[in-house]
Amino acid sequence: MTSMINENESTAIEGEIISDSPDDEEKTIVAAKSSREIAVRSNDSALWFQYFAAPAIFLLVAFLGGLRLGAADNEFLFHAPALVCLIFALMLQVLFVRARLIEVDGWFSDAFPPLRNAANTAVMIALFAASMQVFNALIPEQGLLFWIVSFFFLWSLWTNLFAEFETKKLLVSLGSLFGMAFIVKYLILSSFVVPESGFFNALLSGNLTRETLTSLLDLPRYSAGTGYIQFFTLVLYLIGLYILPPVSKGRHSLPVSGKISSETGSLETIS
Repeated sequence: MTSMINENESTAIEGEIISDSPDDEEKTIVAAKSSREIAVRSNDSALWFQYFAAPAIFLLVAFLGGLRLGAADNEFLFHAPALVCLIFALMLQVLFVRARLIEVDGWFSDAFPPLRNAANTAVMIALFAASMQVFNALIPEQGLLFWIVSFFFLWSLWTNLFAEFETKKLLVSLGSLFGMAFIVKYLILSSFVVPESGFFNALLSGNLTRETLTSLLDLPRYSAGTGYIQFFTLVLYLIGLYILPPVSKGRHSLPVSGKISSETGSLETIS
């Protein structure tokens, strides 16, 4: 039985080299070892991003997404996500699968060891928690604007579920959507609630207008540092999505014993 060597798999090769001359045999051995070492290093790098870097980023996003700084003395406050944030996070996971940012068959399979499936499940849970907290960070905490911004998120996610997306276009679309939501909440709306120092407050002429806007917005007052934290959170989330591999890169290839022919470059396996 004869099969060609796959360049994308890190397969351990044990056997002897069939060659007509010692020089050809030595060159083939060196090439095989070099190819195997490159594949192993590439696989190690992918594993590091998959099981360490990406989950660490998503867990940090899940923590920072609910963090707020009080307006009085910058005390740390934690705002729990609303139920709509969970719904939006579920819709976003479906969008990831449709755009092939995540391939379910490449992350979970009966052929994988149980430990690998469990580790991949932990990564997906971290991604879901981070997605939920990103919406928590971008949607106003309460009041009429909470429902207005939530409706626009629902409309955008629902329409995108039926659109054809590539992975790169999805990341760009999410970046623009989240960026606009960040500008609305932390640059425009926050100017209404900062006492006496916002640009829009300077345009308000009467107490009646001020009280009307305050009751309609119903936004809590946070320190300006909250915006910096959430901007950092949003950037981290997009970086985590970028480095997350669509397919799990765990080592699951079995060692193959056989012979490499220097003439044909094929692997002759021993059955």
